[in-house]
Amino acid sequence: MRVVIAVLVLLLLVLQFRLWVGDSSIWEVWRLQTAVEQQQQENRRLKERNQALEAEVNDLKQGVEAIEERARSELGMIKKNETFYQVTD
Repeated sequence: MRVVIAVLVLLLLVLQFRLWVGDSSIWEVWRLQTAVEQQQQENRRLKERNQALEAEVNDLKQGVEAIEERARSELGMIKKNETFYQVTD
């Protein structure tokens, strides 16, 4: 009977060791869950950025006003019969 109890205790200790320290342990699962949550947050941020870029691309493809605004702000272009004024401090 003592041998059976000793074997059961030894088996319990081995299983507890694997649960807390070995492969697929509680700590490893927690670490992986944290990594998954961080990656999901990063994916949400990138998805929002991609949606904003897609909206901008669609606006540039369909609207002349967006192209004109970009030409004015980034390239400093002006229309015919307009006068350009630059105000400096």
